Amino acid sequence: MRNTFDFVMTEHAAWQPANGTVQRVLVLDNGGRWLASLQNGKLTLDRLTGTGAGPIHDVFTLPNTFDDAPELADSLRSLGSVIRLRNPSLWDAISTAVIRQVIRAGQSKKLYRAFCDAHGEKIPLPDGNLYALFPAPEIVLELSDHQFGSLGMAFKRRPLRAAAEAYLERGFKWRELVPDVLVAELQTVPRIGPWTAQAAVADWCNDWSFYPYADLAVRTWAKRAAPSHDWPADESAFGRTWRALAGEHLCSLTLLTLAWGSRHGDIG
Repeated sequence: MRNTFDFVMTEHAAWQPANGTVQRVLVLDNGGRWLASLQNGKLTLDRLTGTGAGPIHDVFTLPNTFDDAPELADSLRSLGSVIRLRNPSLWDAISTAVIRQVIRAGQSKKLYRAFCDAHGEKIPLPDGNLYALFPAPEIVLELSDHQFGSLGMAFKRRPLRAAAEAYLERGFKWRELVPDVLVAELQTVPRIGPWTAQAAVADWCNDWSFYPYADLAVRTWAKRAAPSHDWPADESAFGRTWRALAGEHLCSLTLLTLAWGSRHGDIG
């Protein structure tokens, strides 16, 4: 399967550079494993194992009806059509959000990838290389404090262990929940707050109206994409402004702003 879009979102830490491409292995609930590769704007999806449907993707464009912030609209429309693959693994989405807590996206990617390399399942690729998945919750619970600490993950061990325990107990139920209920359920896990729950759900279902849209990434890229706009400096005030500005386009406006940031030098 080959598709060309104007821009493909590869902000998730699971996308990794390899031989002039960026690639990611996606493990689906139906047992299928797929290799997604992006080179020169062309997205290729190759089945590695299994049968059934492939990964789900969504295409985002800024509606013509959005014109309350012309400078921002012009910047976002310059992206054209933006595709993003949904994260098929709720466990990975939760874990990624946990690792991203407090620290900048660039550092979280380094930690995520090192954790995968050290403890994740290794998937053989057609070119003979191996791709490391994020460790399963069972593996996370087996790791010692030293193993976390040796990878710079000591301050992530408690939230990851709590998430792993909860996922093994309730993950099968969580996957059946609608997004707003899932956001609430995730926050019943110790050390998972609103930001983590909202970021995980947005990653998993690709509905970016659930993303914590007042966070540093959105604020940074909105200000750079539309420097003449009068953006509030305060996080809470920015959130209120953003919500009012977006109206019915909150999902696309938030995702496209993050995509603009990825194209122009992702802060992570």
